[in-house]
Parts: sequence; C-alpha cells; structure tokens
Amino acid sequence: MFSKEESALLRKDFWTSFGKSFPRKWLLYNTKIKGFSFKFVAERKQAMVCLDIENPDELVNLLYYDQMLSLKTLLENELPEVIFNDEYELESGKIIHRIYVPYEGKFSVYNKNSWRDCFEFYMETMPKFELFFYEYEDIIKNI
Repeated sequence: MFSKEESALLRKDFWTSFGKSFPRKWLLYNTKIKGFSFKFVAERKQAMVCLDIENPDELVNLLYYDQMLSLKTLLENELPEVIFNDEYELESGKIIHRIYVPYEGKFSVYNKNSWRDCFEFYMETMPKFELFFYEYEDIIKNI
C-alpha cells in the first residue's frame, strides 16, 4: 500500500503525464451549463470518461438528464458502450446523474504500466463525447 502522500503524488504524476503526453484543450467544465460537465476519472481500479449532471437544483438535474435520455440512441451510435446512470454514487456518498464510458482494460492509477493505454482510451473517447455535445448543444440546453 501507498501512504497518503505517495498516493497523492502518483495521482498528480498521472494527470501531469497525461497533460504532457496529450496536450489539448478539453471542453470539460466549459459547457456553459451549470452543473453539466465532462470529466476524466482515474481511480484505484477503474478509469472512465464521464458527463456528470450535478446542478444544485435537482429538478434542473432531472430535466437535463431527461434531455440526454432523449438523445440516448444518437449517443449510442457514437459510443456504443455508454452507460446512463441516474443514481451514480460518488466516493463522497453524493448521488449524481452520470453518463459514462468505462475503460475496459486493466487499470490502476497506482500502476504506471497501465497509464498509456488509459491515456489512449481518453484520447479516443472524450473527443467523441465533446463532438456529440457540440452537435446537440442547442437541444441539450433547451430545457
């Protein structure tokens, strides 16, 4: 096991390595929709690319999630492995609406040998998610 400090350093090194290996400006939080953001996730045993819907107003969350459900078939055409979860529990215990694509390979943020494949997964998956958002942005924002 790693100490808390070692663990934090490895996670920092993971994200620094990703940014240096694949420099690019990502959409992430710049959707111009409060509580509607794209994220890269790298945890102890899993990695994923996500669209998180977590506005402080639960009614707004439901409206955006329903809007995304109405586009589900179109998103599945771009990302067949996408998962819609209206009650995703974060490590903090908070429940959010998460639409995500899990990395299917073996991964651990603590194993540097698994990083490269994960980075390539990120580079392949996130642009498809972003392009989908840009293509249907007017529909998504129309709640």
